[in-house]
Amino acid sequence: MRQINRVGVLGAGVMGATIAAHLANAGLEVLLLDIVPKELTEQEEKKGLTLESPQVRNRIAAEGRAGLVKMKPAPYFLKEYAAQVDIGNLEDDLEKLKDCDWIVEVVVEYMPIKLDLLKKLTPYIAPGAILSTNTSGLSVNEMAEVLPPEIRKNFLVTHFFNPPRYMRLMELVPTTATDPEVMKGMADFIGNRLGKGIVYAKDTANFIGNRIGVYAIYKAMQHMVEMDMTVEEVDTIAGPATARPKSAAFRTADLVGLDTLAHVGNNSYDLLPDDEERDVFKLPDFMKALIDKGFLGNKSKQGFYKKGKVDGKRQIYYYDYKENDYKPLAKPKYASVGMVKQVDDPAQKIKMIVGAQDKGAEFAWKSVRDTLIYAFNRIPEIADDVVNIDNAMKWGFNWEIGPFEMLDAIGVAKFVKRAEKDGITVPEKMKGIESFYRFDESGAQEYYDVLKGEYAKVPLKEGQIKLDILKRGGNVVEKNSNCSIIDLGDGVFGFEFHSKMNAISGDILAMTHKAVKRAEEEGVGLVVGNHGQNFSVGANLMMLAVAMAEGAFDDINMVLRSFQNATMALKLAKVPVVAAPFNMTLGGGCEFSMHADAINAYAETYMGLVEIGVGLLPAGGGTKELCLRAVDLSTKYNTDVQPFIFKHFEQIAMAKVSMGAAQLYDMSYMRNGDSITMDIDKLIGDAKQKVLALAVNYRPKLSRKDVPAPGRGIAASIKSQLWNMQQGNFISEYEAEMGGIIANVICGGDVNPGTLVSEEYLLQLERENFLKLCGNKKTSERVQHMLKTGKPLRN
Repeated sequence: MRQINRVGVLGAGVMGATIAAHLANAGLEVLLLDIVPKELTEQEEKKGLTLESPQVRNRIAAEGRAGLVKMKPAPYFLKEYAAQVDIGNLEDDLEKLKDCDWIVEVVVEYMPIKLDLLKKLTPYIAPGAILSTNTSGLSVNEMAEVLPPEIRKNFLVTHFFNPPRYMRLMELVPTTATDPEVMKGMADFIGNRLGKGIVYAKDTANFIGNRIGVYAIYKAMQHMVEMDMTVEEVDTIAGPATARPKSAAFRTADLVGLDTLAHVGNNSYDLLPDDEERDVFKLPDFMKALIDKGFLGNKSKQGFYKKGKVDGKRQIYYYDYKENDYKPLAKPKYASVGMVKQVDDPAQKIKMIVGAQDKGAEFAWKSVRDTLIYAFNRIPEIADDVVNIDNAMKWGFNWEIGPFEMLDAIGVAKFVKRAEKDGITVPEKMKGIESFYRFDESGAQEYYDVLKGEYAKVPLKEGQIKLDILKRGGNVVEKNSNCSIIDLGDGVFGFEFHSKMNAISGDILAMTHKAVKRAEEEGVGLVVGNHGQNFSVGANLMMLAVAMAEGAFDDINMVLRSFQNATMALKLAKVPVVAAPFNMTLGGGCEFSMHADAINAYAETYMGLVEIGVGLLPAGGGTKELCLRAVDLSTKYNTDVQPFIFKHFEQIAMAKVSMGAAQLYDMSYMRNGDSITMDIDKLIGDAKQKVLALAVNYRPKLSRKDVPAPGRGIAASIKSQLWNMQQGNFISEYEAEMGGIIANVICGGDVNPGTLVSEEYLLQLERENFLKLCGNKKTSERVQHMLKTGKPLRN
């Protein structure tokens, strides 16, 4: 397959524009085209423009591109990536498509329009260029009929989920004529460069994700009516309690839009006459009533839910479908839901809740039961195996585990027995299956191939490292309940956190030294990484709260020393250390990453020093590192250190968190030589390769003793600004005090500018001032509030 460097995106609506943005995120050149307007706007008329003016003819594409910069959540990693998106129109600029290696059609979901466009494109597609459609369910083979054979073999569906930057799922669907090498090449390219999780679907209505996801939502509505439940009651159960996202059923409907959901449902009903559950896809009367009123969900600011105010306080209402009116949230409680609230393992949650006895558990069982049977019956109609279906639901609908993983959690035999007791028809092929997944002797995962009636290995990508396979295969060299040291091969060791939320505890700090020593004595380097939901949310606050309540400041000081010793052990290791952060990397997780020789971050890494949210300062070496990096930047550019200190102080004082790894360079958390991985499956493997590259000519670091301190003058400037903000009532007296303490530390204490200080001195400043803040009553209140609510207390 030809190398892809330039991509044409046809259609500059929300989906087309956001696809263009994500292609730009991947470093690709993008040409964004849309139709020519048929009328002038009032503003264009005032400027004396005509329908022949280029800015009029390109207006729709220009508006699509301009809207990206203001959109939330941000479609670009960095706003400057917008420069990689050129615009034009589908009449004047088709010739430019000849320079494109991939052309993706993202116009309205209406077959006649798509067919007309495809016919129009044919003369402008370069030999060997890829052509794809972003349809969410229309027949790709019907579209292929209007294309000549030489283009048809390079034509396929590339179905992005919305929003393209954040939703991992990519459904690939071939035509009967698509070259298998094109399918493989596009899967590799889209996985590696765009970070997508690839599933292979078939040319059936709504493919995999929407077919099963919308069925699950519609079936939830059916059970809701039959069991006389409310919208809110259903969402209480259909979310995290059953290993699905917080948006559950009806909030998901509001998120995607009731009109969009209805379109997908109608599509299934109209195009699937032989579906045994076809009637489930009939639009419920109460949903039709909302759509007719224009209550389409989030985009119209009301749907199954709406927000309002009562006595100046925000109030959320749910839709009462029986009375056709909105009612305030009642916050229903189910013992079954409460029982699984503190359970982290999604499989265990499913097993527990469907085995409970209250009404919520009954709904959970019925909705899960029907969805799992429906998913099984779709093989081989929509996909050939359980892996593609499970991945589609995890990546496209944010389920924690897929349908067949849920069946294994419940127990296939138990599921069959209970469903049959309910009078439900269970597929014959399901009855003899022991489990859909298992592990072989080497620790590799296998899935049950329903079509062949035998187990096959779950495929791994080239360069992918799965820690659980290595662990089952006997590669754990040392472990405790919260972390493990794993042999990654080739002399590289992995240091894995697996505590609750990957919070950093005392045994993780102690194991850090062992991990470094193991890599130094038996290997060539160390990767700090894991496969949790987040890299690390920081230090264990509960331990700190108990110590603060007891006034055990000596104990806190000892823990601080242990934390600093652990991060410095990473920094001063005799072999290279690479951190592989991803998702939430906060507080202590950020500090661990900062002390590695290099960072290999997942593109969606949200990193920051957020300790001020609980009234504290970063004291695991984070404040020290930002001081050092400010000094180094001033030396590098031969300029004053003050602007760098101000910027780094602001990051700490405002608990700034990156909105992606690309922002970390500007925040000084990542530096030259650090890198970003788009495909999270490759993250640990890429970090390992970076270790091996660094190990070739590695030069260990020494603890610095010659740091020119920014000094008391810059600290005084910061405090002056804080005082002004306090006088203007922008911050409280307590916040001004916290800010002043942080300023003292990041500036190197009460010393003259340029005074040479050491890293150890800066670490001591961190500890002393952390303890000072621990003694403040308001800090204790903030820590307790965070533990209770999970949110920082706002003064």
